Amino acid sequence: MGHSLPKHTAKPRSHPAARPTPTAFERAWQNAPPSATPPPTVSGRWLLKAIAISAVGAACCCWVAFCLLFWQGSWQLLYHPTSAVTKTPASLGLSFDPVAFAATDVGTTRLAGWWIPADPQAAFRGYTVLYLHGKDGNLGNTVAALAELHAVGLNVLAFDYRGYGESEFVRPSEAHWRQDAEWALQYLTGTRQIEPASILLDGEGLGANLALEVAAVHPELAGIILHEPIEDPVNVIFSDPRARLVPARLLVRDRYDLDAPAAKLRIPSLWFAPDQPTGNGWSAALESAYEKVAARKMRVWLLNGSVAPKETANALSRWLADLPNRSLPAGATAIPELLWPFGLSARSPLLGVASTQVQRLRDTVTQKLL
Repeated sequence: MGHSLPKHTAKPRSHPAARPTPTAFERAWQNAPPSATPPPTVSGRWLLKAIAISAVGAACCCWVAFCLLFWQGSWQLLYHPTSAVTKTPASLGLSFDPVAFAATDVGTTRLAGWWIPADPQAAFRGYTVLYLHGKDGNLGNTVAALAELHAVGLNVLAFDYRGYGESEFVRPSEAHWRQDAEWALQYLTGTRQIEPASILLDGEGLGANLALEVAAVHPELAGIILHEPIEDPVNVIFSDPRARLVPARLLVRDRYDLDAPAAKLRIPSLWFAPDQPTGNGWSAALESAYEKVAARKMRVWLLNGSVAPKETANALSRWLADLPNRSLPAGATAIPELLWPFGLSARSPLLGVASTQVQRLRDTVTQKLL
């Protein structure tokens, strides 16, 4: 019986998948001739230049940052405010009223101070003193000086600049001090209705420099009293070693120049001057400013930089009595007797025992007052 061969089923042949049509970019890339140039590399010189430029840029950024820091903090080299007022006129038995003025748009006040009224029978109660303190401390450090002004018979307004005492905190500057003094004058003339012709400015230290600037633009005031103005006060900033690293004179705007306002002064002035031209004493620059004053002026020399309060009051009283448009009070002496300086003897503590010092002041009064 024969066997039949197995039947084989033919398998269909598989066809390779069709390749996708290349894009135009791929065809261009495939047909491009091989490049003979090597891939780009970074040279060492270029790296050195980049590092140098980065270093210079970083140094410039650091210098600019240092300039900003100097600008922000240089005021602390000149101004030394304190916030805690630890003493008031009440500690010396004086009656006073706390005052606040220079209100903002929302009603908060910027400046705080004291109003100390004169006694009802005081000889010079018709005058009001705007007291401008110095660069250190606050009103609490001025109580003794305010008491001396009150003892002469004056009304007194004293206040703290912004940044001092209980006044609004703002970084002190010459511009801010000028604005604060103007606000104080507006308070006296506006709120208290005091005539400008009866207002006196009294400045101590750097406050005397400020008082001179304010008085120069207010010829309507009665007069100005200057206690030891400071020659070139901002030199303490410019002489600082850090100031050599920055354009300090461009960053710091304060100057407190004495010559320019002295030349413009048109109201009577009383100068209390240290006898020794050392430290903050009377120097050639202060003498130059004094000589530039064309208005009526008087100078009192302080022996060894100090004077007894009684004799300060004596000199101030006689100067007040001689202000224009005011008759001398009962018992006061006329100008000729004033020429033996302020009625003081040659051995007065104000002038000392040296006759040359007496003659020095006598010449000043004779030549500059009359």
